[in-house]
Amino acid sequence: MGGGISGLTAAYRLTKLLPQARVEIFEASDRLGGVLATHGEGDFLIERGADSFITREPWGRELCEELGLSGELIPTNTAHRRALVLHYGKLHPVPAGFVLIRPQRLWPIIKTPLLSWPGKLRLIAERWRKPPQGIDHDGFDDNLAHFASERLGREAFEHLVEPLVAGIYTADANQLSVAATMPEALEALRKNGTLWQRDQVDAEASSGARYGSFVTLRGGMGRLVEALRACLPAEAIHLNQSVEKISHDEVGNWRLRFADGTSSESYAGVVLAVPAPRAAALIGEIDALLAGLLGEISYASSAVVSFAFRGDQIERKLDGFGFVVPKIENRDIIAASFSSVKFPGRAPDEMVLIRTFLGGALRPDLVDLPDAELERIALAELTDILGISGPPTMIDVVKWREKMPQYRVGHLELVQKIEERAAGVAGLALAGNGYRGVGIPYCVRSGDEAARRVTERFLS
Repeated sequence: MGGGISGLTAAYRLTKLLPQARVEIFEASDRLGGVLATHGEGDFLIERGADSFITREPWGRELCEELGLSGELIPTNTAHRRALVLHYGKLHPVPAGFVLIRPQRLWPIIKTPLLSWPGKLRLIAERWRKPPQGIDHDGFDDNLAHFASERLGREAFEHLVEPLVAGIYTADANQLSVAATMPEALEALRKNGTLWQRDQVDAEASSGARYGSFVTLRGGMGRLVEALRACLPAEAIHLNQSVEKISHDEVGNWRLRFADGTSSESYAGVVLAVPAPRAAALIGEIDALLAGLLGEISYASSAVVSFAFRGDQIERKLDGFGFVVPKIENRDIIAASFSSVKFPGRAPDEMVLIRTFLGGALRPDLVDLPDAELERIALAELTDILGISGPPTMIDVVKWREKMPQYRVGHLELVQKIEERAAGVAGLALAGNGYRGVGIPYCVRSGDEAARRVTERFLS
C-alpha cells in the first residue's frame, strides 16, 4: 500500500516477477506519485516535489530505460552548473570543487568571499588533522554539525556545509547522521585520512553538487509516475482508499481494513510503502517491537512556493541553478531553485521560474501558515535577495507534510534492526525513503527490493 514512487515500483516489479498474481495499490490520497508531482500552468512546467535524480546510482536510470523513457531523459543545462550561497545578504558561488562536505580544489577556497582568512586556513588544515577516534569501526557515527566543525572548522560548516546539506535533507545538522547521509565522506576519511579529494576532478563537479550527473524527464518527473501507472491494470489502483489496519486471517494471509469500515480480500503478501510512523501504526498489532522501531523515525514537513517572473523583473543575474541559505542568515527560506535555468522547457522564453523552499526541521511552524502568507514571505525574501520588481505573473503553492525522513545519529543501526525484525514477518516488506536513501534512485531500489522479498515467499 502507498502509491508513491516506492510503492509504484514495488507493484510494477511484482507484476514482472509474478505475472499471474493479483497486485493492487491502495493510496490514501486522490493521486499517485507521492512527492513526485509535475504541474502544468499555461506554458510553465512546475515540479512541486523532486525535479530530477542522480545517475551516479543506477536504479532510477535503469527503471526509466525499462519503461521506455530513455529518450525522454535530459541533463541539466550546461551553463551555470553551480550553486550559490547567501552570505550577509549577497549571493556568492560555492567554491569550485567543494561538494557538500568534501573540498577538492585549493585555489577556489583561497579566493572565496564566503570564508574569512582564519576560516580558509582552518579548512585547508583539515588535511593534517587526525581522523576522529573510532572512525575505523563500522558503527561509527556522528552528527553533521560536530563532525564538519571538527574536520573543516565552524566557519566552513556554518557558511558552506550546513546550507548545502539543509537544501537536501531539510534537517537539523545537530541531529543529522553523517554515516547515513555521507558514507562516501567517511570512506574517504578512512582510506586517505582526509576529506580533501586528491583525485582529478572534472569540470562539472565544480560547485555544491555534481549537477552534470543529474537528469530529469522532458515532460517532468510526473512522466515516471504515468509510465508506471500505465503498466498496471486500471482495476489494480485504488485512490482515496485509506488503510487503517492490517491483520492476519486464519491461514496467515493478510487482510486490510479501510477507513470506511470495509475489509479487503486476503493477500499472500503486503508491501508497506508508507512513511515509517504510518507503517508503525499499521503493524502494531502484528509486531509491537517492529512498530516501536519504526516509530523512532521522524519526518519533517516543508512547503514549496513557485513564482514566475519576466526576466527583466530580476536585477540579480541568475548565474547558478539556485541558492541555499545558511541558518545563521536568519531568513525564512531554506533555498531557492532556478528551474528555468536548470532545465529547458520549464518556462517560456523571456520568463523565469523559481521554486522557493520553506519549513523543514528547523522551521516547522511555517508549513502551518495560510498559503497567502507563505507567498508573501517567499516573495519578500526573493525580492530582497534577487532585486525583484513588480508582482509575479504566476504563483503555485504546495505543502508536503511529514514527507522528509530525518536520518538522525544511529539511523543505520536502527534500520538494520527494523530490517531484521521485518524479515521475521512472513509476507511483509517495507519500502520508502525512510530507510536507506531519500532520492528517487533509492526509492526505486527500495520498492524493487521489497517486491523481491515478498516474492521469495512464493518461489521458496
